[in-house]
Amino acid sequence: MKPGKTKFGDKKLEIWMGNMLRYGVLISGLFVLTGAVIYLVQHGSEKPVYQLFSGEPLRFTNLKLIIENAWRGQARSIIQLGLLLLIATPIARIIFSIVGFLMEKDYLYVIITTTVLAIIIASLLL
Repeated sequence: MKPGKTKFGDKKLEIWMGNMLRYGVLISGLFVLTGAVIYLVQHGSEKPVYQLFSGEPLRFTNLKLIIENAWRGQARSIIQLGLLLLIATPIARIIFSIVGFLMEKDYLYVIITTTVLAIIIASLLL
C-alpha cells in the first residue's frame, strides 16, 4: 500500500452509511414537508367528508404515476414520494453494506446482509 493511501475500512464504511441515512431522511423529510405545505395551501380550508370512504387511487400506489404527479406539483404525490424515499433509505443502506462487505472480503456478513435484503424485498412485494 502506498503511503498516504488508506485501506477501505470499517470506520469509513460507517461514516458513509451514516451520511446516507442522514441525508436520505433529510431529503425525504423535505419532500414530505414541501408536499404538506402545498397541500395545506390548496386544501387547508376544506371540510373533510367522513361519511364517504374511497380507497387509495392508483396515482398513489403506482410508482410511475407518483413520480409523474409529483413532478407536476401535486401535493399528495409529493408527500407519497417523500414517504417512498424514506422507505428506500434503509434499503439503500443495506445494499451499500453488501458492497462494503464485499470490498472488505467479509463474506459471512455479505450472506447475512443479503438475506436481510431478500426478506425486506419479499415483505414489500408480497
